[in-house]
Amino acid sequence: MAQAWKCSGLRWSADGPVLAWDGGRRSALTWGKRVAFGVADGGVRTCVGARGHACPVRAAVPGRSTGARCEECARLDRAHSVAADTIADDPRPYHVYLAWFGPGMTKVGITAEERGSARLLEQGAVCFSWLGLGPLMAARRTEELLRAALRVPDRIPYADKRAVRSALPGTAAERAAEIAELHGRALALGGWPESLRAEPFRPVDHIEVFGLAGVPAAVGAVSELVAGGVVGGRLVAAAGPDLHLDTGDGVIVLDTRLMTGWGLVPAEGAEVSVPVREFRREAGVQDGLF
Repeated sequence: MAQAWKCSGLRWSADGPVLAWDGGRRSALTWGKRVAFGVADGGVRTCVGARGHACPVRAAVPGRSTGARCEECARLDRAHSVAADTIADDPRPYHVYLAWFGPGMTKVGITAEERGSARLLEQGAVCFSWLGLGPLMAARRTEELLRAALRVPDRIPYADKRAVRSALPGTAAERAAEIAELHGRALALGGWPESLRAEPFRPVDHIEVFGLAGVPAAVGAVSELVAGGVVGGRLVAAAGPDLHLDTGDGVIVLDTRLMTGWGLVPAEGAEVSVPVREFRREAGVQDGLF
């Protein structure tokens, strides 16, 4: 029986996307690479725990959950979280940013300065610009100011992001146009916290980093993994947690967050035998698993 591996998620490094595995191993992902794995027969998806600690009861979790945590571990994971707005005493400086994911899809957010652009890569931002830098609570108040005064959301659903990736504007200037206009409007607002320093508009484009230039339109997305199921294909693009895999019958999007909590084993070929939600068309001891 092949050794089963546990995926701990997709990471973005200076060299591109990397799949991380429990135990510290990593699999670099390059365009054209074959990505293929199966879910162990008879396997059950179990909770991944919280904040570096295993789930004490190894609770079963639903296949469609992107968090792969039971209710108790999810609560513990968010109990000390900037994203959940449950801490206010973080002394690190924070960036406020504007991120663009496609036409009409711009959001505002914050991220610790020391993380650089990692948060933007993790979210699948096609382009972004810093807006300001300052203490956590000043950054949070500025984020709230843009939401209230300019109606800029702080979340964009992943399904919306996936729907437009094969039809993005062709030039970096076109892709940056919406955040350029919004950046100017944001700087003109009154009520900015005095401790937040405004940042000039300097757009960063991720179209090449993600491999999205000319990427074929996806025909569907994996909705969940199941015991005994297989996913295989050639990697043509990646953005945020998503891998775009050419299966021979079309490009399928795999949200790698669905891989966590399962025991995964090697597989061959380019096929998908797990549930896939089709996109509507309107007028996508081994040294390692891969």
